[in-house]
Amino acid sequence: MAKKKKKRSGDQYQLPPKAERARQISASVASRKPRPPLPPNRAIWGGFGLFLLFVGFTLALWLPSHSLVQDLRSRGITVDATVTAVDNHPKYVKVLLAQGPKAGSQIQLWDYSGMYPDAHVGDSMVVTYDPTNPSHSLSHEWVTDPPVNLPVYGTSALALLCLAGTVVVVLHRRKILRTFGPETPPAPATAPTPLTKS
Repeated sequence: MAKKKKKRSGDQYQLPPKAERARQISASVASRKPRPPLPPNRAIWGGFGLFLLFVGFTLALWLPSHSLVQDLRSRGITVDATVTAVDNHPKYVKVLLAQGPKAGSQIQLWDYSGMYPDAHVGDSMVVTYDPTNPSHSLSHEWVTDPPVNLPVYGTSALALLCLAGTVVVVLHRRKILRTFGPETPPAPATAPTPLTKS
């Protein structure tokens, strides 16, 4: 004879996990303070726009210097030179070539992301220049071992900060929408009904 299943009393009944989770979320939302303000879309697009702006600055500082170094490594001429002028306002370093086909010519060194070698008038320096365009020249030391590019590191760090801030705002917005649901639009104002004569 089959055994009869015992009926479960009401206090033994348990909600399914999904229903229990939904009940807990509803209860917590009801007991919480009012919904926090939702970050506007313009804040997200503004942060992403700043990220793209700093990425552009980074590329503008890094690409020309990197390209110049590669060109000088492939076809540059390395010679001894003497520093003839140094100025910081505006920045420049001028050298007099002592060897090679351009011996006796004075050229102005190209900057490396806005940086120049620490030099003084009368110092000896080994430089590498492009024979087709001598103004494209760098200290030979910087051609073989480029310096730490601080401006590029700075703009890269700012780009990463803007990207991280944008991601945080997006995640915060998603969390608010997931917890409280979409914003309910305000009810349209109803025009007052005109009084009618009886």
